[in-house]
Amino acid sequence: MNKRLILLLILVTSFYGCSTTEKATESRTNKSNKEKNIDFSTLREPPKDWYQLDEKQTQFRGISSEKAYQKLLKNKKPKKQVVVAVIDGGVDINHEDLKNEIWTNKDEIPDNNKDDDHNGYVDDVHGWNFIGGPDGKNVHYDTFELTRIYRELNKQFSTVDTTQLNPQQEENFERYKKIKSSYEQKVHKLLTQYKNIESLDQSMTQAKAILKQHFGDSTYTYEDVEDLQPTDQQLNFAKNVMSYVMKNEIDSAMIADQKKQVYDQAKYNYNPDFHTRQIVGDDYSDKTQRIYGNNDVAGPGPFHGTHVSGIIAADRTNNIGIKGIATNTLIMPVRAIPDGDERDKDVANAIRYAVDNGADIINMSFGKAYSPDKEVVDAAVKYADEHGVLMVHAAGNDGKNTDLDTDYPTDQYGKNLDGGTANLWISVGASTWKPGDHFIASFSNYGDKTVDLFAPGYDIYSSVPNNKYKREDGTSMASPVVAGTAALIMAYYPKLTAQQVKNIILQSAKKYPDLQVIVPNENSSDKNKKEPFSDLSVSHGEVNVYNALKMAARISKQ
Repeated sequence: MNKRLILLLILVTSFYGCSTTEKATESRTNKSNKEKNIDFSTLREPPKDWYQLDEKQTQFRGISSEKAYQKLLKNKKPKKQVVVAVIDGGVDINHEDLKNEIWTNKDEIPDNNKDDDHNGYVDDVHGWNFIGGPDGKNVHYDTFELTRIYRELNKQFSTVDTTQLNPQQEENFERYKKIKSSYEQKVHKLLTQYKNIESLDQSMTQAKAILKQHFGDSTYTYEDVEDLQPTDQQLNFAKNVMSYVMKNEIDSAMIADQKKQVYDQAKYNYNPDFHTRQIVGDDYSDKTQRIYGNNDVAGPGPFHGTHVSGIIAADRTNNIGIKGIATNTLIMPVRAIPDGDERDKDVANAIRYAVDNGADIINMSFGKAYSPDKEVVDAAVKYADEHGVLMVHAAGNDGKNTDLDTDYPTDQYGKNLDGGTANLWISVGASTWKPGDHFIASFSNYGDKTVDLFAPGYDIYSSVPNNKYKREDGTSMASPVVAGTAALIMAYYPKLTAQQVKNIILQSAKKYPDLQVIVPNENSSDKNKKEPFSDLSVSHGEVNVYNALKMAARISKQ
């Protein structure tokens, strides 16, 4: 769900008596990037490529990748073709900006129903789908992990006689009570969101009718609404509502989309009676099972994975759409993420598939709050780490400190591997194009021990299915920015190890030592609490391609 809109909708109850929305007079048509003294307080939308721009050149806090191509790479050629595995919900491999950048398994003969390369996966020409069935059907929706845990515990304890429990059962019962409470809180929050969306929809309809009567038609602009001087409560209500709606670019289609998303969460993600694993046909209880799924790497919902892939490696030479951060880079689609929470077994197998089939980097734009089979994922992460594959993971969109509240998967191994930490792991939080105290996205997770650095993850324009493009928000968008940066370094400096590439990215991050930012915390009553930006991540900074390539060039000569 669009992170900005849902945060806004949570706050919406009624517009009667509200103060006038803060005035924003900037046109949607963006001014030239070279124009000086951009007023970010009134700018409503950044350039489509803002995240690749350089702050000194344009004032936008991008990653300076275009500057790097212009000044550092202009007369150089990449020396290696890099493969980035995108573990996600599917990728549109026929997209105009991706079709030439998709990995091909050259040892596999397409559509002959044979496992030509003997890796266990039949016709895996462009990757694999671990949430598909042998009959070609696919998992689209799945429950959240919280729902799955609640379902199993509820079977055991919903009617249990608590006076007859032994110590171990009592411990499990206490866990059940906590899980049940968390589950019920999430469901209540979902219902509240739906009511707020309904309230906003009704208010929009009423406000539009009032303004149409006032202006005589519906062709009024945002500026027309802002210039109103209401003399009665009705017109004041209409002004407040439509100022809010027009400023945040909310329309009926967006409202309908949000209603559907909330409805789908209630119907599928939070529904304990919803079952979908039978489509895959595996023995889910067997966590060692690796050979299952099908070769449909797009699946029924490739929106997210296509957006992620475009950020990393969209064709830079075709003069259409967008330019990916990395050149000479191929995307290996590995489908393992449904519309809901991924399952640990699938994540582990997806990581192993990527490693075994030659991925240099794995992008993981997914996460969840519970990991019941963490040891399976830990073993796969260690496998990738030992094989020199760099893993880049989205920090999560819960507005929480992951030093205190873990988001899975993680680089921290469990007791089954005697603790320890994966070396080749980068966790990425999301930054915005706003240079002030809103520099960190309000939804982004953070942590000075568990989030390595920040990268642009707000208003990121990239590819989506059917040759289209769209802006999206999330640490899901920030992670591929870093994965693309790593791929670019590896393409030009192939002798550097994955560990060196990770170190370069973190050490070259752009610092803002004096910047105070609003700390993301969706559950706090204090929405304006500030802390130093430098305290929110390990590197104290934001990824910067120009700095990273300069450092890579220097280290590669040593």
